[in-house]
Amino acid sequence: MNWQALTAPAARALYPVHKVHGAILLLLLFVTLLLGMGNSLHSRLLWVGEQTWPNYYLLNPDAVEPSCRMEMDVEAEVRKRVDAYKPDPDDLFDSPPNPQAIRTSLERNLALCAESHAAYQNNLEHATPALGVFKTVEQGLASFLLDNIELTKYLFIAIFAMAAAVAALDADHIALRLPRNRSEWRLSQGVQFLVNGMMVFSMDAYLGRLASSPGAESTATLQHAWTGVFGLFMVINALRFLKVPEHIRAGGLTLSSGLVVPLYCTMGLIAMGYFFFVDGYASGLAIYFGMMSNLSSMFINIGLYVLVGMVLKQTRLPELLLNVIKPYNLPAPMLASVIIFATAFPTAFTGASGIFILAVGGVVYDELRRAGAGRQLALATTAMSGSLGVVLNPCLLIVVVAALNKEVTTTEMYDWGFWVFIMSASLFSIIVCKTEGNWRPRPAPGAFRASLQQLKPLMPYVALAVAVIFTIYVVLGLSFNEYSAPMILPLVMLALVFLDADSSSREDNESRIQAFWGRSCAAASDSAVHIGALLALIGFSICLGGILERSDIVHTLFPEHLTSPWLAMLVIVLLLTVIGMVMDPFGAVILVSATVAQPAIQLGIDPLHFWIVCLVAFELGYLSPPVALNHLLTRQVVGESEVLAAERVGSFWHRYERLLLPIAVMGPTLLLVAFVPMLFYAL
Repeated sequence: MNWQALTAPAARALYPVHKVHGAILLLLLFVTLLLGMGNSLHSRLLWVGEQTWPNYYLLNPDAVEPSCRMEMDVEAEVRKRVDAYKPDPDDLFDSPPNPQAIRTSLERNLALCAESHAAYQNNLEHATPALGVFKTVEQGLASFLLDNIELTKYLFIAIFAMAAAVAALDADHIALRLPRNRSEWRLSQGVQFLVNGMMVFSMDAYLGRLASSPGAESTATLQHAWTGVFGLFMVINALRFLKVPEHIRAGGLTLSSGLVVPLYCTMGLIAMGYFFFVDGYASGLAIYFGMMSNLSSMFINIGLYVLVGMVLKQTRLPELLLNVIKPYNLPAPMLASVIIFATAFPTAFTGASGIFILAVGGVVYDELRRAGAGRQLALATTAMSGSLGVVLNPCLLIVVVAALNKEVTTTEMYDWGFWVFIMSASLFSIIVCKTEGNWRPRPAPGAFRASLQQLKPLMPYVALAVAVIFTIYVVLGLSFNEYSAPMILPLVMLALVFLDADSSSREDNESRIQAFWGRSCAAASDSAVHIGALLALIGFSICLGGILERSDIVHTLFPEHLTSPWLAMLVIVLLLTVIGMVMDPFGAVILVSATVAQPAIQLGIDPLHFWIVCLVAFELGYLSPPVALNHLLTRQVVGESEVLAAERVGSFWHRYERLLLPIAVMGPTLLLVAFVPMLFYAL
C-alpha cells in the first residue's frame, strides 16, 4: 500500500494499478451509464422520428393492406340479417334483432375500415426505407430497455464483487488503523473471513425461506449471486491470511489491535450478534444487505461519482485552480478559509465528502503546508474540504433523501443548504483566524494581474466541459442537473483527461491516446478500491440500521407521552450525530428514513427542517471520533506518519486541532440549525 500524498501533475494511482480490473470496472460502469441514458436516448429518437416523419407513432413500414370492404349496401345487409333470424324456442331471452343497432354497428365498421385504408395509404406515401431502418433501431432499443429492467441489479452486484475483491486483495478496507505486524494482519483477515462466512450462512437461511415462497424466483437468483460474491471474499481472506506480505514484521497482539479490524466487519459483527442471538432472525443480514439491490441505481451512481473523483485526480485541474490564488501569497489561515469555500462546490459534484478527499486531498494538504500551515490545521482543513459541500447542488446525498422522502424536494434542500454552508464556512474562517493569527493577506504588487494570467490555462478545460454538456443536451435532450450529473460528469471528466494528456504532461515516447488510456485505467483502478470499500461499508451500515428498525429503540427515544418538539429535537440531534459517527452517510440516510423520520415529523418537526438537521449532524458525525470517516480518508492520502507526527508538539488545541476544529465549527452550526428555526414554528 502506498499512503502518500500526490502532488505531481498526472498523478499516479494511489493504489497498485490493476489494469485488467480497472478496464473491466470502466467497462461495467459505462454499461450502466448507457443503460441510465437509454431512456433519454429513446425519448430523443421518438422526438427525431416525429420531427422527420409527421405522425411517426402511427407509421408502420411493415403495414399490409386491410382486408375489409369499404363499399357496402348497409340497408341490404340489415335486411339480410333480420330475415336470417329464426326464433329459438329453448332460449328464454331470445328476441328478434334490432335493425337500428345492426345499422349503427355496420356504419361504425365501415368508418373503421375507411380509417384503416387511409392509414395504409399514408404508410405507402411516407414509409420509406429510411423510416424502416430508423423504426427498427428505435423499437429495438425500446425492447432492449424493457427486457433488461432487472439487468441493473446484476451489473451492480458485478461491480460490487469486483471492486470489493480488489479492496480485499489489497487489504484496503477502511479501518481505524493499519496492521503493524503479522498477528494483526491475520486478525484482520480472520475477522473478515468470519463476517463473510456468516453472510453466506445468512444468505443460505434466506434462500431456505424463499424456497417455500411462490413467485420468489427472481429474489432467489439475486441471493444466489450474493452468496457467490461473499464466497469469493472468503477465498480471498483465506489466501491473504495464509500469505502475509513479506514487508510486514513479526509481532503479537496488543489492546489496540482491534483497531485493525475493518469498520464493515465491526458493523457486521454487531448486526449478526443481534439478529442471531437476540432476535433469532438468521436471515436478517441477507435481507438488509439485499436492500442494496433494490436501490442499485443509487449505489451505481456512487460508483460513478467515485470514478469522477479519481479521474479528477488524473488531471492538472486541482493544481491549476490553486495557481489562481497563489499570487496573493495568502497566509495559512486565510488560505485554509479560501480552500474551505472553494472546495465545497467540487465536493458537491463528486457526490460525497470522502470521494473529494481521496481525489485531491493530497494536493490540498501539500499546498497548506507550503503556505506555512501546521500539520494539524492542514489535516483539519483537508478533512473538512470534503465535508461542507454535501448540502450544495448537485450532491447525491440530497437526491437520495428526496427520493426516499416525498415530504421534501431537492430544490428546497439545496436552497436551505446553501445558507447552512455559508454559515459553517464563515464560522470556520472566524475560528481559524482567531486561533492561528497572522491571517491578514499581504499580496505582492501585480498579484491580481498574475492571478488573471493563471486563469488562461483553465479556459480550454471550461470550454471543453461546456461543449460536452451541450452536446449531450443536443443529442439526448438531457439537461445537466442533480439527477443527470452522475451520468454526465464521467463523460465530462474523461474528455478533460484526454485534453490534459498533451505533450507537456506525458512521456516523450507516449501518444495522447496511450496517455489517456493509461490514466483512465489508473483512475478506474483507484475507483475499484474505493468503490469496494465504500459499498461494503454502506451495505453493513444498512444491516446495522436493521437493529434500530427491528428493536424498540425508536419507541423508547420517542415515547407516546413525548409531545414537546423541542425535546424531540434535542433527542434527534444527539441520535443523528451518533449515527453519523459510526455509519456511512448513505446507509445512515436509508436507516433514518425508515425509522426516525416519521416519528420526529409526527411530533411537530418540519420535514425540511428535520432533513437539513440530519445532514448537518452527519457532517459533524463523520468528522468526529470514534470513527471520523473523513479523517480516516485524509490519513490515507497524506500518510499515517504525517498524522502521528502532527500530535507531538504544541498546546492541547494545536496537538488535536484536526479533531477539535471540525467539532468547534460543526457543533455550533448544528445547534443553530436545529433550534433557531423552531423559534418560528414551534412556539
